[in-house]
Amino acid sequence: QVQLVESGGGWVQPGESLRLSCVASGNILTTYAMDWYRQAPGKQRELVAQIAFGGTTNYKSSVRGRFTISRDNAKNTVYLQMNDLKPEDTAVYYCKILANTEERLSAQDYWGQGTQVTVSS
Repeated sequence: QVQLVESGGGWVQPGESLRLSCVASGNILTTYAMDWYRQAPGKQRELVAQIAFGGTTNYKSSVRGRFTISRDNAKNTVYLQMNDLKPEDTAVYYCKILANTEERLSAQDYWGQGTQVTVSS
């Protein structure tokens, strides 16, 4: 059973920074893509940033230049450094990984439970 635990959310004022972490545990063989999504109240969940196993990254246009995604493969951990936060970044942030396990060799998506980020003055 794969579990993802996110941390690092909270309340900040506009212009401040937060760093989210997501640790994956379980009998993971390989973690392929690692992504961060977010969902604001009344809106659909959207992809914020993604990082491939080799380190290639992709960002939602509105966060490019402010957010940085990174990963530590040895620790099965993905990070999201968020700088210059804006009120429109307020949302629940979820991590998602594409991974295979000893029990299931074909890769599938696994989701974390989410962490709240609130940006307000």
